[in-house]
Amino acid sequence: MDRTESLPAQTLPPGVGATDPGSVLLPGHDVPLGRYTTVRRLLPQRQRRMVGAWCFVDHFGPDDVAERPGMEVPPHPHTGLQTVTWLLDGEILHRDSLGNVQPIRPGQLNVMTSGRGIAHSERSPLVHPPLMHGVQLWVALPDPARAGDPDFAHYAELPAGREGDLDLTVLVGEFGGKRSPAVAHTPLLGVQIEARGPAPATLPLRPDFEYGMLAMSGSAEVDGVALAPGALLYLGVGRTSLTLRAAPGSRLLLLGGAPFEEPLVMWWNFVGRSHEEIAAAREDWMAGRRFGSVADDAAPSLPAPALPTTRLKSRDRSGGVRD
Repeated sequence: MDRTESLPAQTLPPGVGATDPGSVLLPGHDVPLGRYTTVRRLLPQRQRRMVGAWCFVDHFGPDDVAERPGMEVPPHPHTGLQTVTWLLDGEILHRDSLGNVQPIRPGQLNVMTSGRGIAHSERSPLVHPPLMHGVQLWVALPDPARAGDPDFAHYAELPAGREGDLDLTVLVGEFGGKRSPAVAHTPLLGVQIEARGPAPATLPLRPDFEYGMLAMSGSAEVDGVALAPGALLYLGVGRTSLTLRAAPGSRLLLLGGAPFEEPLVMWWNFVGRSHEEIAAAREDWMAGRRFGSVADDAAPSLPAPALPTTRLKSRDRSGGVRD
């Protein structure tokens, strides 16, 4: 069962607008990923399902994989989403059904757009670094992008800036006058924050965005709320700024975006709008249709689990049932 902790609602401190609903600390829960990796799943949870169009957040590591295979996720399908992969340590080899074979290393970004359907695998190379640490996120695609062609992009360099004692790397969207080359289909933001010193900093925010802050390493305090590694603090909407204190060397991920208003059905590796759409994607995957074959990966594909006996319901961004 998901575990969430609700914090007292903010009483409009500086930088918080009147529409702000208060902060929610989401500590996450452990989920096995493949045979050798366990991730902390931070979205979706019962009390908070999305931050903007970010609909899925997994944080993994830091794990010692010096004597282990590391990540081993065989071919599997996706629809209706983008995967966004960011590493702090280690190396992962991405292969997909478009023919891409692309390693990703720290400081680089992989963005895979499933559109109507794509398949991929993610594995640590046979010879790999001793540590593995990173995040994988999903972005829900709006109409009509979710029915479009699949795509994959690798970004070896990303724009960087500095705010006081904080080094900022813009993964997605625009922040501090820097814009990422990554394609987003809704107003979206992803920024890595690395503390170089102990001084607090005030970061500007857009009041029309909702935000969440993920602690990946070290320790931090966000608007007075302590944040430990592997936890996500949902910050709501209406804020114009936030105050951040972090121990030197700490790394955090600021996620944001315009609230995503289209209801979603999320099941297994598919994001859709109805039970019938998800069932059709599952049937196509199991029948070898639509998704293609993953390049240079002869391992057996992951079979889809059985659909639940009850009808899948579409939910809004706060978790409310829409049908």
